Amino acid sequence: MTTTARFMGATGVSVLALLAATCPASARAEAADAAADTAAAAAEGGGGPIGEIVVSAERTNVTLQKASLSVTAVTDDTLNKANITEVTGLNGSVPGLVVAKSGGGERMISIRGIGSETPENPSTQPGVSFHVDGVYIFNSIAANAAFIDVAQVEVLRGPQGTMYGQGSTGGTINVVSKQPDASALSGSANVGYGNYNMLKADAAINVPITDTLAIRAAGQRLRHDGYAKATDVAGQPGYELDDADEWGGKLAVKWTPTDRVSVLLSTIQYKGDQNATAQKNVLDPNPDPRELTQDFPGKTYIRTQLYYGVVKFDLGGATFSSITGYQKLHSDLSWDGDGLNPALFLQASGGFYNYDHIATWQQNTASWTQEYNIASDNEGPFRWIVGGVYLRSKNKNYINEYRDNKGDGLNPPLSTGTLFSDPLVEAITYAELSAITREAYAGYAQGSLELTNALTVTAGIRYNHDKYSGVSDSMSGGTSGQTSGAYLQPAPTLGTSTGRLTGKFALDYQLTPSNMIYASYTRGFKPGGINSAAASGNSSYTIFGMETGVKPTYKPETLDSIEVGSKNRFFGDTLQINASAFYYFYKDLQFLEEDAVLFGEGISNAPKAEVYGAELEMDWHATQHLRFEGSLSLLHGKFTEDYLALNATAADAAQVAAGYGGVGGFFGNFYAATMVREAARENINGNKIPKMPSVQGSAAVSWTGEVGPGEFTARAQYIYRGKFQSRVFNTPGQDDTPDYSQVNLFASYAFADTGISVSATVTNLFDKNGINSRFTDPYGSGQISDTYIPPRQALFSVGYKF
Repeated sequence: MTTTARFMGATGVSVLALLAATCPASARAEAADAAADTAAAAAEGGGGPIGEIVVSAERTNVTLQKASLSVTAVTDDTLNKANITEVTGLNGSVPGLVVAKSGGGERMISIRGIGSETPENPSTQPGVSFHVDGVYIFNSIAANAAFIDVAQVEVLRGPQGTMYGQGSTGGTINVVSKQPDASALSGSANVGYGNYNMLKADAAINVPITDTLAIRAAGQRLRHDGYAKATDVAGQPGYELDDADEWGGKLAVKWTPTDRVSVLLSTIQYKGDQNATAQKNVLDPNPDPRELTQDFPGKTYIRTQLYYGVVKFDLGGATFSSITGYQKLHSDLSWDGDGLNPALFLQASGGFYNYDHIATWQQNTASWTQEYNIASDNEGPFRWIVGGVYLRSKNKNYINEYRDNKGDGLNPPLSTGTLFSDPLVEAITYAELSAITREAYAGYAQGSLELTNALTVTAGIRYNHDKYSGVSDSMSGGTSGQTSGAYLQPAPTLGTSTGRLTGKFALDYQLTPSNMIYASYTRGFKPGGINSAAASGNSSYTIFGMETGVKPTYKPETLDSIEVGSKNRFFGDTLQINASAFYYFYKDLQFLEEDAVLFGEGISNAPKAEVYGAELEMDWHATQHLRFEGSLSLLHGKFTEDYLALNATAADAAQVAAGYGGVGGFFGNFYAATMVREAARENINGNKIPKMPSVQGSAAVSWTGEVGPGEFTARAQYIYRGKFQSRVFNTPGQDDTPDYSQVNLFASYAFADTGISVSATVTNLFDKNGINSRFTDPYGSGQISDTYIPPRQALFSVGYKF
């Protein structure tokens, strides 16, 4: 179940360290340990009052009901009941959270409408930071691999200016995995089978080696046939899309040689090797949303490796922690860029092209982080933490895109050393070879002081410094300016660096032991960066010196948040109601913009925007057996200052109308075509902020009780996600992403004293074709496509634990 940090103890509701929500990584390991104890206590308690959950908030022990921030946590129990296997499945279950798919394997995560409007620029930082056990995940593609041996997924809403800093303007998602336990041997195994030939299996074992040393190993397997198919792939008329073929594993060792020292070493490995995501062109004449008139056999290959260690020393009155992380990502994505067959795309593009295919979009990222901090214990009225963090990441990209009216639509990707004289180079519409390095460091401090028994003040500050540098070369329309040697020859790009102060100030007042109110001011920050194409000279800003063109670098964005909230329990702690309201002042929001020069797209900054809204979460243990849960979010956001942005759709239409259609028409009339495209700019002042549903919520009812020789649980859940705009341009019809609703059912039976259980899950009961996201390709075809939520999925599982 989803609750405000799953605070409810009574029916096995567990919260692992929320504040790993706002605490550093060392506290998150403690949070994972606490989760198992919380769940056990809840199970013993049966029905009745909601149990108090003690968590490590900002390195201080505090119950969730006394934490002055908005947070939701989804436990492993809830993930299993809702058949959620990756981050996109959280849509609708967490107030204000939207996870939208874009081209290839990217995930655009936003909270309260604040996230990433920069898909396909891997050098940008997210607006919602993503962590596994407190280790920052650098690339959104790697988020696909996070749900392995999960204890809880925590979603912090609003900027996290002190503990997480840069990249957390919208909030933070932290996946907390289960940790080794030296107290007892334990394990579990589950295997499930469902329609679409789905196989879902996982197993874990916890082995105490000594009283101070334990090992935990876990593995999982997920596969299913495609939810959709491409109808026009040569030789494969039923080419599957939206299939799954994934492996994941985790190994962790925890050693506590003394009461004062603990060492945790862990690795998480993941591989996904499957066909591409189904992205249905809105011009596809086939009315079936699961059948796509496409001709290119797209692929998705993702391999991630995460290694991290946490070492803690109790200094007496304070604890010193060292958190080290190293991660690698390799992804190779290909997809049908036009989303149609040659005849349909020829018609859609005004007779210029037969196809637009991304033959490869490769990314290779290697990153490491190091954090040190010292935190006080929880004695006395003043609690504090001081720390610093350093990170370094190098992201290499290689892109091949083909678009032609005479060549072979199945051209293979070229090697990076291909000679410029190779005939296939001429068929390339766009290619890029770049390597961007990011270095960042930050220092932070935060303290909480109890002014009275009821009133507490919290203040924190963080200094963030980011630096980008690298090499890049791109080629458009078979032209790169090279006359010999390799067709791509990267050269140093213009670098950029950013320094910013962020922080937090909060007051909370305990009205009664069960009712608290709080108010907070927080500043969030996301660093600027490099536009590879513009930095290598492929933009109107670089070529003509136009201030309106896409610039070689883009500015950081900042967000000032004012939030008030209340956390409450009533009726003998059986009813919990938490509410919050907020107002955001946004400056220099980063978004993806077209350039007057073809293939000069990049990141620009919208000067100002504002967001306001309210959220409500409820959990009611009506009886010992019956439970009701619900959440609701209301949001509104718009741009509040003039900015003339260039919409790729409008620019392409103006180019065609002027008689300069296609790459040949543009480069054959370069100056005139550029001016025509430049004149198509439009003012986004007053437009709605994308990825922001006006209304979003969920409701669930569950019953748990003894039936025969075991315990029976039944749960029904309703999810609603409202409509939103997919881009900053708010183009009618094109950017209108419709709403959808979904009903999920779950039932399980646990045989007493055997460890054996059986369960059945049905997601999307009424088989709704809900649109998860609408995506306009900014880099190639300019086509508009929809991705859909999974169809009705039934899964029957058998489990055993000891």
